[in-house]
Parts: sequence; C-alpha cells; structure tokens
Amino acid sequence: MSVLVLVVVAAIVLGVLVVGQVRRSLPQTSGELAVAGLRGDVTVLRDAHGIPQIYADNPEDLFRAQGFVAAQDRFFQMDLRRHVTSGRLSELVGEAGLETDRVIRTMGWRRIAAKELPTLDPTTQSYLRAYADGVNAYINSKGSPSDMSLEYAVLARKFPNYRVEQWSALDSLTWLKAMAWDLRGDYTDELARARLAGTMSMRHIDALYPPYPYRVHAPILSPQEWSPPPGAGEPERGTKHGVREVAYRSLADPGAKRAFSAVNAALRAIPDSLGRGEGVGSNAWVVGGEHTTTGKPLLANDPHLGVGIPGIWYQAGLHCRTVSEQCPFDVTGFTFAGLPGVVIGHNGHIAWGFTNLGPDVSDFYLEKVAGGSYLRDGRYRPIHVRRETIRVAGGKDEQVTIRSTVHGPIMSDVLPDLASAGSNAPVRGKEQHERYAVSLAWTGLRADHTADAVFAMNAATNWKEFRAAAKDFATPAQNLVYADTEGHIGYQAPGLVPIRRSAIKHAPPGYWPAPGWDSSYDWQGFVDFSDMPHVLDPADGLIVTANQAVTASSKPFLTTEWGYGFRSERIHQLLTLDEKVSPARMGRIQLDTRNLFARRLVPMLLGVDLHRDRFIEDAQQLLRTWDYTAPADDSSDSAAAAYYNAVWAHLLRLTFDDELPSDLQADGGGRWREAVGELLAHPDDAWWDNKSTPAVTEGRDEILRQAMVDARLGLTKTLGKKTNSWSWGRLHQLTLRHDVVGGDGVPGIVQSVFNRGAYDMPGDSAVIDANGWNASEGYEVNWAPSMRMVVDLAHLDRSRWVNQTGNSGHPWSGHYDDQIETWIAGESYRWPFSREAVQNASEETLTLTTSGSTG
Repeated sequence: MSVLVLVVVAAIVLGVLVVGQVRRSLPQTSGELAVAGLRGDVTVLRDAHGIPQIYADNPEDLFRAQGFVAAQDRFFQMDLRRHVTSGRLSELVGEAGLETDRVIRTMGWRRIAAKELPTLDPTTQSYLRAYADGVNAYINSKGSPSDMSLEYAVLARKFPNYRVEQWSALDSLTWLKAMAWDLRGDYTDELARARLAGTMSMRHIDALYPPYPYRVHAPILSPQEWSPPPGAGEPERGTKHGVREVAYRSLADPGAKRAFSAVNAALRAIPDSLGRGEGVGSNAWVVGGEHTTTGKPLLANDPHLGVGIPGIWYQAGLHCRTVSEQCPFDVTGFTFAGLPGVVIGHNGHIAWGFTNLGPDVSDFYLEKVAGGSYLRDGRYRPIHVRRETIRVAGGKDEQVTIRSTVHGPIMSDVLPDLASAGSNAPVRGKEQHERYAVSLAWTGLRADHTADAVFAMNAATNWKEFRAAAKDFATPAQNLVYADTEGHIGYQAPGLVPIRRSAIKHAPPGYWPAPGWDSSYDWQGFVDFSDMPHVLDPADGLIVTANQAVTASSKPFLTTEWGYGFRSERIHQLLTLDEKVSPARMGRIQLDTRNLFARRLVPMLLGVDLHRDRFIEDAQQLLRTWDYTAPADDSSDSAAAAYYNAVWAHLLRLTFDDELPSDLQADGGGRWREAVGELLAHPDDAWWDNKSTPAVTEGRDEILRQAMVDARLGLTKTLGKKTNSWSWGRLHQLTLRHDVVGGDGVPGIVQSVFNRGAYDMPGDSAVIDANGWNASEGYEVNWAPSMRMVVDLAHLDRSRWVNQTGNSGHPWSGHYDDQIETWIAGESYRWPFSREAVQNASEETLTLTTSGSTG
C-alpha cells in the first residue's frame, strides 16, 4: 500500500521542479568534503552505477562515512522510515499518517528499541552512534529540507514548517523492528481462521490450509542431514492450570469476531516496509565445490519483497584499509539505508544469503475485559495503560491511550469504532456483559541482540564464527545459507521461536487464538539455539531454501505455514540436471518461470467438455502445446500463460471467493495451489459449489468450465479476440511507485517524476522468477525479486549482482533507475570486491576529510 494519499494541486509543480533545487539535492561524489568527527580521511569510490565502496582506517570512521554516504543518496527514504517505525508519520504527512501512527504506537516499536539499545555489545553501540554522526554531518551540511530531497519540496507546499531532526542510534535500531514485522510468520492466517470460525466448519477451513506435501516437495534438510535432539522445543509439563481445550464456538461469538475484525483492520494500516503476504519470501541456494565448474562453492540469493522506488536495498562496500582485530571489516553487499553494516553479501572469507524462515512468532489472545481490568486465572488484574501524543502536521495533536495485558498490547483498541462494536454484542442471542479484546504477543516486542548479529556476520571468517553471530539473530528469523572460500557450505535456522500449547485440541501450537484468561496457554520459553536446525557440508553438496518446510520433524515446532515447495522443487531439479553448475547457470536458474502446478491443472482443463463452443475451444487450444513457462514476450507460450493465469484467477473466484470476506479472498499463491490440488481429487467437495448460485449445485468440472469461459471473455475484452495476439507481459505489468508522492490522488505530472513503468514482466507467484500478483485484485506485479546475486567463492571479483531500481533516491540522478532494465532482463553486473577490482571499476572518488571544504 502507498504510505500516503497526498492531495497536491498540479499548479504547485512549476514551483517545485526547478533546476537549481534539483541540483542542490544531488550529492557531491568527487573531490573533498569535511565530515565532522572523522579521525582520518576516508575514501569513497563510486562505479558507473553510483555504488560506493568506502575505505577507512578504523571501524568508527567506516560507519560514520557509511551514514554520511547513505544520507547523501537516500535521506528522504531514511527519514520516512524512521517516522513510520516510530509512529510519527503524521508529523511528516499530516492526517494521512494517523492510522499508521496509532497502530505502531500501540505496539511501541521505538519503546522496545530504546530498551534494547543499552543491552547491545558496546562496540555495536559505538558503530550505531558513529553511523548517526555521519548522517548528522550530512544533515548539518545542508540548508532547508528541500535541499536534501525533492520530496520535501513537494510536501512543503502543504506542510511548510517541517524541520529535519538529528539522526540517532535509536532511529537505526527501530528500523529492525519494521523488518521483523514484515517478515514475521503466521499471524495473518491465525487471524483469518479466527474470523472464519463459526461461519464454516473446521473441516471447511482446514481445506484452505492443506498440510505440507513432504513426499512431493522435499524440506530444506533431510533426516540424514539433521534430526532434533530429544525434547527439542517441547512445552513444559504439569503447569498449574493444566491444558483445557478452548471451545471452537467461543471464537465465533459476535463480541470476539468484531474484536478480531478490529485487529485485522488495524494491522492492515501498517505500511509495507519490505512487503506483505506470500511474496515476503525468497530463493537462496548454495552448491558445494564438488558440483561446480569453479571447484569452490557458489551461492545465489534473490529475496522476494515489495516493489517500489527507491528500492529496498542500497548497495555498498565497507573496507578497513588494513583488516585487523581492531578493524575487522572487509565486506560488501546489500544494506538498508538507515542501518549500518551489510545485511546480505560477502567478505573476503564467507558469503551468506537469506530467505524468510517464517516461524510462528506471534499469537493473538482473546481477553475478557471489565472496565480497567482483564481476567487472569480466575481474578481480574489491572490493564497497563499509557498515554501518548501524536503530532499532526497541519492539524491538531491527537492523544492516544494504549492498553496492554501480560501478553502484549491490546490491538483491538486501535480503531475505536470497530472495537466498541464488539464490546457488548449479543452472544448466541443473549445479551452479554463481558468485553472481549484481542492482545498480541510477538517476539519483536522483546529486546534482542539482532543488531549485534549483523556486525558479527560481517566480520566472521568461518562457519564457527558465523554460527556464533547467527545465535543473536533473533528477529526476524531467517533461513541462513552459507559458503566460504575454504570450500564449506552450510545452513542455519536462527531466531527467537516461542514454545506454547495449542488453543484447540489436535491443532498445531499457535494455529488458533488462545484464551488470555488461562495462563496455561502462555508462552513457555523459547527454542534453544542448539535445537534449531542446521547443517555443515551435507553429503549431496546442495542446500536449497525457498520458504519450504525446514525439516519433516515436528520438533522443535516452528510453524505449519510454510511455502509449499513449488519453487524449491524446481530449483533442485535444475541444479541436478548437469554434473557441474557454473556461475552463469546459477544466474539463469534465477530466471526460470516454469509452473510446476500447471502440469497438474492443465490436463484437467484440457479434459473439460466445452460443448463444442469453438470460441472457448480456440483459447483452450493454447494450453495443448504450452511448455508451462511465463515469458513476457509475444510468443505462443506467453499467450498460453496469459490464458492459463486468467483461468486460474477465475477458478479461485468461483471456488472460494463466494464464501470468503473481501479481504480474505484467494490470492493465488502456493497455499491456494496446494488447496486446489487437493480439491481436484474430490470433484464433489462442498468448496466447488458456488454459493452465489443457490439454485445450482456445481461440481469441479462445471467450475473448471466456467473459469475457462470467463477467462476467454475477459481476455477478449482486455487483449483482443485473436488468441495468438495475447501476451502475458501485457497483462502482468510492474509500475514502481514512490511510497509518498507516487500514489493515487497525486497529480500525474508529479507521479511521472517519481514513478517508473509500467514494464511488461515475466514470471508468476510460485515460480522461481517470482514476480508475484494477487489473483483477487488483478495481474499487476506487487512483489518481486528485490535484487539478485551470485557469489563465486573461487573468484570473488567474478561475482554478480543487480538491484531492482538503482542506488540513488534522487529522481533526477542517473542512478535512480539505472538498474531497472537490466534487472527486468534477468541480467546482472560484475561485482568488484578486491581493492584492485574496485579501483578499476571506479569512476568517481570522494575524499571525506577531517577538515576542508564543506560544499
């Protein structure tokens, strides 16, 4: 979602888009600049894409320079992020930010980060402060906000009094909470099941959440590669209150359901920092040297996150001129503007990549509230209350009251109108006087040491040091793939994963909201790091992670909400086609668009009796020679992909959406493919019956026929009558929109300055080249590979990388969008690492000095 719908009259544009102002906001990238606080000179080399490689003599200068350079390129993005994550968006964009601020203040991301900061390693704290000093040196070197970025000039026409605050270590640390929130697991599905309870049977709901197909799609680690220690992740026995099943019907009480609806609406108000839904995934795999043409490991990664411009990642290199114990950094990769260090990348010894592990790290608790108290083990206890003030640009301040129980913040309070509707609703026809509220327990609301882990990974030189760093990577929990120049490959699942009981008998832990009034359903600790799955040098020499199940073991319990393995299975197929895998082959695999599920569905579609309707059969014929790929060109396979995906969207609508709330309709991702795959074997299942046609009881074959008819009619209107003129790329398009001034309600002339696109896109939601779309909303790409990288551990300077957009956040910079076309084409750039390679690739040199020019 766009962070802001900002109403701006087109007349202001002429006053904003002036050449002088644009030039003032662009960074100086050559010559000399003084940066306060530096102990020595720092060299910043930039290549043809404006990617900085920073060289310093000590770590504080290194991170001070990183903060300065990131602010030069991306300060508005950094400032926006800190306003969002601190619940202060309204200070920047006015009333449009109020809903977001209420939700984030209720969770208290910044308050948690403030508790966390003093517990971090002293060196981590010093690095965060140094980074902040560098950002502030940039802020202090500029005049008005409009001299920093064009967005401020646009916003100033409506909110002229905005002043940029100094950056702090806390601003960087709070960003980690937003990252953890977007990459959490299960809460969406847990809340969805609670909302469906009572409107349909448990069996009917279970069909929407099919079990993971272990026999068909292998988990990351086989039983031979890892097995759980005895007792791993098991809940403690014999708690005071014992285990009591929550009655399923209690979740369906009107008071509870309205409270769950309030929570759902509130949480949807949080902007996407990284992405939302099944698209928050990724591919990462590593191949041992015995299976590569280089004789050393190869590691690939392409995180699937939300789309927008400027992009999520900022490329940079951080180099101590002399690597030592005192200055251990010689690392390069993908960073977050606003956070020191490298998040994904490699140093001179190791490389690592991430995919989302997605364990269930959040739970909702149904609370019985009476006045200012809530029921807990038979007696009422006082609700914790705090009050905060939200400042609103151009408006009045708003006071918010935030309530919490022992489990966490009461999220059903955030939108008062919805919450009050559930306060005293009748239950089973009788007036009830209990007040239901819904609180949230989430690991991200606990202080942790993830920031320590980032720096420790950057400096690690071997598997032992890497695992020690991963131990602190608490939130968000990620699948970590590893390779080193000594030839080792590895996998580690880190993260803070709670141990708890199930709220309903026979259901997995955390699958349903639990009764907050019974402490036996509370979290009972966390899985010990030593019990988390890991492997070093598996016998087959391959590790593939694409959000599939980690192991087939239920211990320790991580989640049931895995990706369903369509991407991981295809990656494994492609890696094992040849005896040896080359770096170029790794890159080509990232572009594969073959749809494994289509191989199951298409034969069913070809068998459908279309009653000799030549108009529909003409489209059906496209599927007979289709190779199951999804190119964006004008080929016959592209035409077939367009028809198949249109059929898929209509199939989901006809099968599921007649029984689901509008915001829970089928998006078409891996879970829905597995659900439909199960239903195909049961032609008379109740899900096939379209409830919007009460006089008719449809079965599988009729729904398939209607989907094919509706798809043909829809594409005829959209793409034309001739099926050979259809193209998947003409349907499946990407527009890269700016979070603040690129959305609806903004004049087109302003949008055209900040947005890019539309671009015809290949790929699909559950294929390797995962340019995802939501089948309930349309074919537009709403998540995609945010970057791609292939690291060659034999020759680090031959590694490849590409960003989704560009490294700059300034729309008139040549580096704002200079990687888009390459990224779309599936190509990449040489990734220099050694000082010699970086020097040869550099086009500009900036020296940051302790004294000199302040230009």
